Amino acid sequence: MSDAVDELLAQWARERPDLDVWPMGVVGRISRLARLMERELNGFFAARGLGPAEFDVLATLRRSGPPYELTAGALLKSSMVTSGAITNRVDRLEAKGLVERLQSAEDRRSVPVRLTPRGLELVDELVALHVANEARLLEALDRADCDQLSGTLRRLLESLGDTSLGATAAGRDQG
Repeated sequence: MSDAVDELLAQWARERPDLDVWPMGVVGRISRLARLMERELNGFFAARGLGPAEFDVLATLRRSGPPYELTAGALLKSSMVTSGAITNRVDRLEAKGLVERLQSAEDRRSVPVRLTPRGLELVDELVALHVANEARLLEALDRADCDQLSGTLRRLLESLGDTSLGATAAGRDQG
């Protein structure tokens, strides 16, 4: 069995037999997988009236624990996007009645964002569906394969400096 990356590697082997292009096999497959997974996840969330970035905000608030509230700055650090992007995400979620902005008693410049009861209900429903969808995307691999792949990818991410949510601009984690 072969994939599109195998074809590219064969072409390079034919055209540049002097090069050992094995890294292209790994990086190419990771890149292709990222694009395919992103397309699948975008469709999943779009079918539920959300973008992946909006789900990311809801999931980040939910993971924070009661009262499911973070400052815009904390959301910004977790999401690794611009403050304008966070503002736009929160605006869209607020318009949908899924989050609310609060006034901080301690610091008027700080604006906590909190899940509404409707937002909490939605994210709790969606996260279960999201996990099932991710399992569907991985069904070609058994659990041991997934555990091994996860560990290997973790080592690669750590080697590139991605050791925590705030460490790099690696992007959203979708959950």
